[in-house]
Amino acid sequence: MQLSAPRAALSLPVYRIKETTLIYKKLYIQVLIAVVAGAILGHFAPHLATELKVLSDIFIRMIKMVLAPVIFCSVVLGIAKMENMKELGRIGVKALLYFEVASTIALLFGLLVVNLLQPGAGMNVDAARLDASSVSQYTAAATKQDGILDFIVHAVPQSVVEAFAKGDILQILFFGVLLGIALSQIGAAARPAVAFMDSFLTAVFKVVAMVMRVAPLGAFGAMAFTIGAYGLGSLVSLGKVLLCVYLSCILFVVVGFGLVARLSGFSLWKFLKFIRDEVITVAGTCSSESVLPQLMRKLELAGVPKPVVGLVVPGGLSFNADGSAIYFSVAAIFIAQATNTPLALFEQLTILGVLMLTSKGSAGVAGAGFVTLAATLAAMHSIPVSGLVLLLGVDRFMAEARSVTNTIGNAVGAVAVAAWDKSLDRETLAAALDGRLDVLAAPEPEPAPPVYVNP
Repeated sequence: MQLSAPRAALSLPVYRIKETTLIYKKLYIQVLIAVVAGAILGHFAPHLATELKVLSDIFIRMIKMVLAPVIFCSVVLGIAKMENMKELGRIGVKALLYFEVASTIALLFGLLVVNLLQPGAGMNVDAARLDASSVSQYTAAATKQDGILDFIVHAVPQSVVEAFAKGDILQILFFGVLLGIALSQIGAAARPAVAFMDSFLTAVFKVVAMVMRVAPLGAFGAMAFTIGAYGLGSLVSLGKVLLCVYLSCILFVVVGFGLVARLSGFSLWKFLKFIRDEVITVAGTCSSESVLPQLMRKLELAGVPKPVVGLVVPGGLSFNADGSAIYFSVAAIFIAQATNTPLALFEQLTILGVLMLTSKGSAGVAGAGFVTLAATLAAMHSIPVSGLVLLLGVDRFMAEARSVTNTIGNAVGAVAVAAWDKSLDRETLAAALDGRLDVLAAPEPEPAPPVYVNP
């Protein structure tokens, strides 16, 4: 029996019922083993382990190598194939509304948990005796941090070549949107360019598949370096604030994203199982960018329209960092508690308001979390910026929670925006979440209409 598949599943020639794969060949199993092995090596051979950071660095660089073309081609193709440009504006507005609501709720989740658990209570730290020199690079950068108008200006590239060379996601996104609109308006003359980008994107995704084969090595190097450089002792000494961040992120994923998934008509548990390879890879590498190309492709093939994926997922790196929002609110209040700095409810809500502005646009910037915190604390004046020293030892261990929550948030957000826009292919999504679609099959040029095939 054969059924015509919906047109939203653009790239695959055939969707086949997935066959059982040997467990040791599954990417998430390989990454889990690599993470455990890296932690063991980092604990027992820290000097050797710290040298293995090069493995993680190489993997992240390989991912960033394909990031710009994936984002650019996906956005251009998605917009160029739109029949109505009003659709683009509608998707953009809905995406921004979702980003702001989700980020605000994430900040409130962190605020609630940190006030309930009080991780800094009783530490009685004298801020005047803290050695602020160890965080001077972050506080110095905070004083130079751009305002919201500078952020908007920076999103417009003065050179397309420079935007691609620097890998600036917002600038690439901006140019991609403009080119996509231009191609949609020139009619038949755009067909050669669209056909070329289709073929080029197929080839780039093949490169992504090659790169993902070495994801376990990247995760191994990252975890070995983390444990080797910082040790397990720092986890024990500041375990309560770690618990706060992880608990807040877990609650937000289960409750917050669970509610979004329910309202959007899909199962969060099945969805998490669907993207588990990407989630575990992010946990191992502590980088949301490390799975961005593969995640975008998965979402497209699972029935989320290309324009939605192209706008929501890359844009979410800057505008929808829910895990980072949770971390910022927990960290700021923790420092206040540890230094016995009293904060009224109004002052805490003011901190959240400042964080909503200062946290935008920091994706992919080394030390961006500390810079954002420093800028926020400096703006508030009441919380000592030198309190950042308290987080130096455990900040790296909180990166896993932040990155995983950010990744899940952007993936859920893409499906939610598509559902809200009524452009989500629910039949294809249901088949993907049930494991009935081989979403990792290599696409072919000029595919025939896809069909479901019973074995």
